[in-house]
Amino acid sequence: MGRDKALLPHPQGGTWLERTLLLLAQLNAPITLLSRHEPHLALAQQLAAAMPPPITVLAEPPPWEGPLLALHRLMQHHPEKRLLLCPVDMPDLTLIALQGLQTASTADPGAFQLAHDGQRLQPLLGIYPSHEPFRSQLAAAVSQGERRLLRWLETVPCRSVPLEPQAIRNVNHP
Repeated sequence: MGRDKALLPHPQGGTWLERTLLLLAQLNAPITLLSRHEPHLALAQQLAAAMPPPITVLAEPPPWEGPLLALHRLMQHHPEKRLLLCPVDMPDLTLIALQGLQTASTADPGAFQLAHDGQRLQPLLGIYPSHEPFRSQLAAAVSQGERRLLRWLETVPCRSVPLEPQAIRNVNHP
């Protein structure tokens, strides 16, 4: 994109990050923002002061080596939870898509529920149980140098959740 996607203006107002956090807030569940970028953290803290549910803002420590390491950090911070991992670069994401993931997770809580657009998996949008043995398996993989999310997902039970392709369109180009 040539610039920070989280801070791009969203057509519905605010930034992509604000829009994502406000959308997640509609699920009425605690939100954790993990980012290494100070402007993201500051923006989330401003929103946290103005709205329920609570938003926990975590500064991601180095090294910054991708979503698998970030997921590991979130699982360590929130053990024994079902974590909804949500990227900021799906500007058309809908509440219906998020609720579809939740429904799939309730029906099969022992598996990772990953968004699928009809052509390919979108693993940065999914529900990730942080229960044992997943948390330990991920910790072991990360400690052995694994950094590829898709490779690690091959080792755990995953289910594809078909969602509206436009709603989960990942935008990486202007």
